[in-house]
Amino acid sequence: MRFEVFLTEDAARDLEEIHGYIATHDAPAKAEYVLDRIEEVIESLATFPERGAFPREFHALGIREYRETRFKPYRVIYRIMGKRIYIYLIADGRRDMQTLLERRLLGA
Repeated sequence: MRFEVFLTEDAARDLEEIHGYIATHDAPAKAEYVLDRIEEVIESLATFPERGAFPREFHALGIREYRETRFKPYRVIYRIMGKRIYIYLIADGRRDMQTLLERRLLGA
């Protein structure tokens, strides 16, 4: 079964910010490379989304609505709803993910 994958506005903005940061602080070619790899990870969810793990920050709270996959160090947080996958967050995993996840996904 093939799933449809959708980026939320926040996730699309995350990709733009990651690309812009790398292009500015490293090199435009590196930014394109990272963006391409993250997009490959996202596209691969269409065929096997259940492979993603539950984010450890939510696992401890018993929340199992969200999953994650990675292109290290970037984490792609998503939710499976029927035959659709919604990408909610794309972030460098070295950030304070607990606060970022709570704010973005739980509205805290």
